[in-house]
Amino acid sequence: MIRLRGLGLARGGKPLLENADAAIAPGEKIALIGPNGSGKTSLLRALAGEIVIDAGEIDRPVMRVVRLEQGLPRGDSPAWRHVVESDPVLGAAQAALDAALAADDGHAIGEAHARIAEAGGLDAPARARSLLDGLGFDAAQAEAPVDTLSGGWRMRLNLAQALFVPSDILLLDEPTNHLDLDAILWLERWLARYEGSCLIVSHDRDFLDAVVRSTLSIEDCRLVRYTGGYSACERQRVERQELAERSFRRDSERAAHLQRFIDRFRAKASKARQVQSRLKALERLDLAAPLRAASGLDFRFPQAGECPDPLMLVEDLAAGYDAAVLHDVDLAIERGARIGLLGRNGAGKTTLIRTLTGELAPLAGRIQRAASARIGYFAQQGVERLRADDSPLAHMARIAPQAREAELRGFLGRFGFRGEDALRPIGPMSGGEKARVLLAELVHGKPQLLVLDEPTNHLDAAARDALTEALAEFDGALLLVSHDRYLLRATVDRFLRVHDGTVDAFDGDLDDYAAWLQGRDRASVAPAGNGASARDHTGEPEARGSRRDERRAAAERRARLSGELRPLERELAAIESQLAGIEAEVAAIDTVMADPGFHADGARVAASARRRGECRQQAEQLELRWLELAEDRDRILAGAQEPD
Repeated sequence: MIRLRGLGLARGGKPLLENADAAIAPGEKIALIGPNGSGKTSLLRALAGEIVIDAGEIDRPVMRVVRLEQGLPRGDSPAWRHVVESDPVLGAAQAALDAALAADDGHAIGEAHARIAEAGGLDAPARARSLLDGLGFDAAQAEAPVDTLSGGWRMRLNLAQALFVPSDILLLDEPTNHLDLDAILWLERWLARYEGSCLIVSHDRDFLDAVVRSTLSIEDCRLVRYTGGYSACERQRVERQELAERSFRRDSERAAHLQRFIDRFRAKASKARQVQSRLKALERLDLAAPLRAASGLDFRFPQAGECPDPLMLVEDLAAGYDAAVLHDVDLAIERGARIGLLGRNGAGKTTLIRTLTGELAPLAGRIQRAASARIGYFAQQGVERLRADDSPLAHMARIAPQAREAELRGFLGRFGFRGEDALRPIGPMSGGEKARVLLAELVHGKPQLLVLDEPTNHLDAAARDALTEALAEFDGALLLVSHDRYLLRATVDRFLRVHDGTVDAFDGDLDDYAAWLQGRDRASVAPAGNGASARDHTGEPEARGSRRDERRAAAERRARLSGELRPLERELAAIESQLAGIEAEVAAIDTVMADPGFHADGARVAASARRRGECRQQAEQLELRWLELAEDRDRILAGAQEPD
């Protein structure tokens, strides 16, 4: 049992943990969550004995502790050998053998061989290669010198080392960050077999839900324990927040607009019904999303509006760099399509996306993009194109030179850049902050087709949730590559599998894909070639067909809802624009009339007063129309939430 008693940690004068208590039982697998900068990595380092705590104690028996390294490994030895050499016990035994051989000491040679066998040295190369295979390395990569591997593959090598070394407790800091979905599913199975304790920092909720049974959350410099994985923890936290935040307004701009109308018409008996309706609408806003309020993030996309159909048509495409990675790809992205791409790293998912968005020229075939369509592209390595000396405000000003600074500041506030944060240089920012700058640019472009390549890689849990909600509500088309299963489940309704140089429809959901990867029920859970259904017999066709029908019905409901809401939203936006113009005119009249010298001219005063009255009358008519439209919108939304 590991016990933390009265633990205190601070870095750079900032307290991270104060008087924190926790316990980790033998064999227990626990998630460690908290906002960026809350002290998760520092706590892992303290448990590993790498840093000194500022207060309290860590009561831990003698045990083998392994922490996932975050730095890039270096060396010219093959990747598999680099993994083997990471085991200090095996390394010491091998060094003893080398010394014994040099001294020609037969007795010492025998003892060294026994130590190597006891340390698992006889099958060490095979175990290392098996780990690398599970993490996605092919045979050539396993033999490649470490220094020749890309940064992402070297980070996977760190994970292979952590899993290879015998341990009693594993401390894993974002182990899934550089993994594809195939490797994540393999890691889940590996950890399920691991007999030691495990403390995991991750923002991947599905991964945590599959692996852990308890959660430690860093809240107000304390460690709060919850039963269950990330989703269970979130539910419990939501319940607590709902009790404390019943007055929370999910959408402050709309809530303020509603309140203005309520105040205006409260005293009018003829408008009592509308006022009561607005009060109920305001109450619904207050209760809907406390976690969004806590995060302060709002990534919502504007309405896609009228757009061509299809948005993109691909025929006989060959894609790659010097040589083709993908062949004979046929794909249509229709208006409202929501597509997820599956396949292991290196299969060609990013190559396909870069070709579809025009970053790579096709090697053969044809890509027809609708000329008027607005395409928003989030690239895996997009943060690299940001200027280090720019601030978020300067970056957005370059994209939208006509926008006023106040407007851009308000917009950036939705992405977590408030006040002075909007003026900080981008260079020293974390990966998550840079990703939020790119998301702000993406949303500002008002896309009709979103093409996203691993958009959650650097985002913390709050930002992932905000992005997931925004994409779920987005009424345009979506093509998504992600290893985040929660994001995929919430935002796409059909999958394409990229494999062996081809792109085929996958006739199933993520559970089917996980089963297919494990080789179970191959006859009933196979990818459908050329978009055709892969099964009409064996397995569980009725259940899987039901899921397909549900997804299809959900897509149809979403399209129908979007069609009903779009004209209402357009008219509401037009009215709000007119009201803003009228209010600005009234404010200008009031400013002029406040000047004592203005009242010397009676005719001018009368004309201004008359115009002000006309403005107020026009505003009241627009406000009444806004109320009617808003009621219609609420009825449609309420109907959409009722089961069919």
